[in-house]
Amino acid sequence: MKVILLETVQGKGKTGDIVTVSDGYARNYLFPKKLATEATPQNLNAAKQKIAAAKYKKEVEKENAEEVAKELSGLELHIAAKHGEGGRLFGAVTAKEIAAALKEKAGYDIDKKKFTVPTIKEVGEYEVGVKVYAEISTKIKVVVEDA
Repeated sequence: MKVILLETVQGKGKTGDIVTVSDGYARNYLFPKKLATEATPQNLNAAKQKIAAAKYKKEVEKENAEEVAKELSGLELHIAAKHGEGGRLFGAVTAKEIAAALKEKAGYDIDKKKFTVPTIKEVGEYEVGVKVYAEISTKIKVVVEDA
């Protein structure tokens, strides 16, 4: 029996794949757990439309991420921090602080886990990596100055 997988099934295929399985496996395991549907012409058309919509959505997200990366690439963030003699900070500037400054200045709400931050413990200029999308990343300039 041919079925369309609604979820990834180990050893059978990924979501959206059309696979041939035994009738008993389909009726007793895949259908009751809603892991697959029978490969009828209507279901095949629906699956094709769903795959096309997901592909389009992914392309749009990637284009948006590229635009965001372009806008961020020339950005310079200024972060005020208290420091002692010699420019050494009391503490350090973290990804959380950089994310908050980015949201405040540019309006982009990017998760702190997407930043690649060097150890910032002194006043000065630093390059910080920002992963905007799966394979799209950019660098922003962070200037740590006197509070």
